[in-house]
Amino acid sequence: MVGVSAIDPLVAANIEFAKSFSGGLPGTPARKVAVVTCMDCRIDPVRALGVTVGDANVIRNAGGLVVEDTIRSLAISQRKLGTQAIMIIQHTRCGLSTFSDEEFRAELAAETGVTPPWGPRPFGAQEDNVRAALERIHASPFLPHTDDVRGFIFDVDTGLLNEVYASAS
Repeated sequence: MVGVSAIDPLVAANIEFAKSFSGGLPGTPARKVAVVTCMDCRIDPVRALGVTVGDANVIRNAGGLVVEDTIRSLAISQRKLGTQAIMIIQHTRCGLSTFSDEEFRAELAAETGVTPPWGPRPFGAQEDNVRAALERIHASPFLPHTDDVRGFIFDVDTGLLNEVYASAS
């Protein structure tokens, strides 16, 4: 006999949610902003930023990193959904700062017998990582709107955003 899935309560909550769901929102974000942030469960971009459903595209991944797939999502967000601003939000005490690419890939290879072609791309200094994300966005030929791009570190203890400015180069 299979036990109760961790997903079952989420499906039950969705049934309750759907009872008062009105739908009808357009697929284009009202505030014309895309937010790139970490998948960390301590970050709730909707509450932290005062947005509601339909206001922004929220793109989440491990670390809130700007990697190839992030650029793909941002290009679609800008070119097909009308966003013009990009907000990068990483956070304090991120798990990606606790191990190396080599360590993680070796663990996976030892467990599965296959070394993944990708790494988790962990990082050290948080502010440097946010600056690197800003630089990747500005360097991308696929993103037409890079005038309003800002980076932040979300403090998981206070809930406050601390802005990180791009390198003066």
